[in-house]
Amino acid sequence: MLKKKLNTLIAGWKGNSYSIDERIPAGYLLRLVINRAFMLLRGYLSGIRHKGLLFFSWKATVKMCRGLRLGRSVTISKGAFIDALSSEGVVLGDNVSVGRFTRIECTGNLQQLGRGLKVGNNTGLGIACFYGCAGGITIGNDVMVGDFVSFHAENHITADMTVPMRLQGVEHRGISIGNNCWIGAKATILDGAVVEDGCVIAAGAVMTAGIYKANGIYGGVPAKLIKYRTGD
Repeated sequence: MLKKKLNTLIAGWKGNSYSIDERIPAGYLLRLVINRAFMLLRGYLSGIRHKGLLFFSWKATVKMCRGLRLGRSVTISKGAFIDALSSEGVVLGDNVSVGRFTRIECTGNLQQLGRGLKVGNNTGLGIACFYGCAGGITIGNDVMVGDFVSFHAENHITADMTVPMRLQGVEHRGISIGNNCWIGAKATILDGAVVEDGCVIAAGAVMTAGIYKANGIYGGVPAKLIKYRTGD
């Protein structure tokens, strides 16, 4: 009975069918429900603007709350850290989850305000990931980000041999991830990378600046096209 009710409830939140594996013990599910209820209460009391159903862990941290805009049924998990200080803030769409111990930092240096992060609907931002959003990061709908993935939307300028690199400033080109992409664990996405719709990024790949064509499977250091998804 509990599983049936949860299936109906979760399907309503997510907007699509949902079925819990029958082998999962009821006691495990009950503890999960209690935890989610406390997260929902904390989300209600947090004062963070959202369209409904914010699941906010008591061990999560948000700075610059007024720069954070949330859709419906958003989860900010244990240990997550979001600093929304930026010109465009942090925008998370419906059914977005910020994984445990993931960090979102929009401004790397107080001398230059960062741009921010925009995430579409039904996207998971992985566990223990890092999003450096100074140059702006856009992630589309239905994107799966694996664990320990890092995004760096900023590059240090190193051209002048007479000045220490730390004093030469930075440049920003931004990062764009299309819809329906899968980014494998421990991948690194660097400033200037444009990943089009339907791409698969292999675990451990390093995506440098450039355009990665739609429906491609990319891997390696630096990442190169392995093949295209064909649907066969």
